Amino acid sequence: MSFYKTNTMKIVLFLFDNYTALDVVGPYEVLSKLPNAQVFLTGTEKKCYSDSHGLKITADYTIDEVLEADILLIPGGFGIDVVLKDQSVIEWVKKIDKTTQWTISVCAGSLLLAEAGFLNGKKCTSHWGRKKQLRNYDVIVPDLSERYVQDGKYITSAGVSAGIDMALFLVSLIAGDVTAQVIQLAMEYNPLPPFDGGTPEKTPKEIMEKMRR
Repeated sequence: MSFYKTNTMKIVLFLFDNYTALDVVGPYEVLSKLPNAQVFLTGTEKKCYSDSHGLKITADYTIDEVLEADILLIPGGFGIDVVLKDQSVIEWVKKIDKTTQWTISVCAGSLLLAEAGFLNGKKCTSHWGRKKQLRNYDVIVPDLSERYVQDGKYITSAGVSAGIDMALFLVSLIAGDVTAQVIQLAMEYNPLPPFDGGTPEKTPKEIMEKMRR
């Protein structure tokens, strides 16, 4: 299409209302640094989409305009359950996937890939709270927490912050380990959280119960 630059890495990031902010911004921060990257923030309409707390990101393109991609990224968030019922989005994702080198998701975004049939018989993951829902599809979901799972050209990541790890891994596959490490250094991405938790396996029972309530 006319708005594509030549010799670019075309990265299409799908937006919808009630996305999770870091699902979008984390991988964007990494992948936008790929050599010759061109990012297309795309939605069903050209408008501002809000996350669950009101952070707005504008889609500059519609799904009718964007018909190809080198990388297709589907974020997660509470709004994904509405997206799963939108047949126009499902059909668009199927068309885009035919052109991609990589189709990836963060958190509950893997549900859309599963709904489209891409993950049938494949290993994949999602946020720990969405794994039960993901297992309703014909997929293989690991019991233990993995930050990301690759099966062919499909890479799915666990919840929210795991999208950064997945994106750095993808950069290493595309542009090499050195480029990925340079991007990681530029971001000063060296997570040292104050608590040894963040997965069901490492979190105390009382914290898990409070989270579920």
